[in-house]
Amino acid sequence: MVRFLIRALIAALGLWLAAALIPGVSYSGVGSLIVAAVLLGIVNAFVRPVVFVLTLPLTVVTLGLFLLVVNAAMIGLVALLLGGFTVDGFVPGVLAAIVTGAVSWVGHLVLGLGKR
Repeated sequence: MVRFLIRALIAALGLWLAAALIPGVSYSGVGSLIVAAVLLGIVNAFVRPVVFVLTLPLTVVTLGLFLLVVNAAMIGLVALLLGGFTVDGFVPGVLAAIVTGAVSWVGHLVLGLGKR
């Protein structure tokens, strides 16, 4: 449970940075940002694996670049489900996926969450 909360805080930091850097990504308050991060974690745990398997041939053909589209779709799904978090289009979604992924990678590297 503690690992999930740490991951959610890292995701919230990534979403906050994405909203600060990318026009078209916004949130209404800190509470909605935290809820968006938790919801993103839940969506990534349950929906993303199904979408990943369904799009695996396209991911192989594009040498993994289609995973950016999958990640953008997960962020867009969170924006659809949550009223206080918005993503205005495909390009802001992909850019938000890149920023959130980079922040998540650095956060996990610094905190050593990848090790068991």
